[in-house]
Amino acid sequence: MAPPSPIIQASGLTKRFGKLTAVRELTLEVGAGQVFGFLGPNGAGKTTTIRMLTGLVRPTSGSALVAGYDVTLEPREVKRRVGYLAETPYLYPKLSGREFLSFMAGLYEVPAAVARQRASRLLNLFELADRADELVETYSHGMRQKLALAGAMLHEPPVLFLDEPTSGLDPRSARLVKDLLVALVERGHTVFLSTHVLEIAEQLCHRVGIIDRGQVVATGTLDELRQQAQRNAYSLEDIFLQLTGGSEERELAAFLRER
Repeated sequence: MAPPSPIIQASGLTKRFGKLTAVRELTLEVGAGQVFGFLGPNGAGKTTTIRMLTGLVRPTSGSALVAGYDVTLEPREVKRRVGYLAETPYLYPKLSGREFLSFMAGLYEVPAAVARQRASRLLNLFELADRADELVETYSHGMRQKLALAGAMLHEPPVLFLDEPTSGLDPRSARLVKDLLVALVERGHTVFLSTHVLEIAEQLCHRVGIIDRGQVVATGTLDELRQQAQRNAYSLEDIFLQLTGGSEERELAAFLRER
């Protein structure tokens, strides 16, 4: 079977903040209708990469196409076709949940009648319907996370960028999100998923990219990553630690042996 056509293509993507190079010469492709896991240690450049691919941050150099549009030359067109859930999403505290979704619909020019129908469906899906008319400032962290995800999905974008989507969710809600991602991909959507929960990546992702110190160190299916890692790397956690591990991991292992 032929691989799916790429819906995300990045070539030599680089972002510098003064003397700091947050992302260096990043090159990758993500096929349409896949869940692509984007993994890396804290500070590796995951969020900066996502912000470049969503048109929120202008690259210093390199290029990227998302849904056929150039993130540097056509950022507005990119934004129309992506949904983005930040790791710590900002929600307007003085809006109700329903009002927030109406606001998001206006940003993406979703017709009012369609927006109301979709909002009602999403509020029910995320078990927020009974609190939909209460202010966001009264919501728990998990409720806010679910509302933010509903907002990212409201315009039904072909590509979803999710930065730690299960952060702060209870096990039931986390399972709901995982099942939802599977359903979205079955309907032809593409999910670019950044997460520290390696079990989620292992269960859901068709392919994985690992970034360390701003550079992609490996991409592929789990089997392909096993081949790139050293021997005795069976789980995604083993592979991740081998490809990104440094002196800290070696020192910790030595300390534990001494105990």
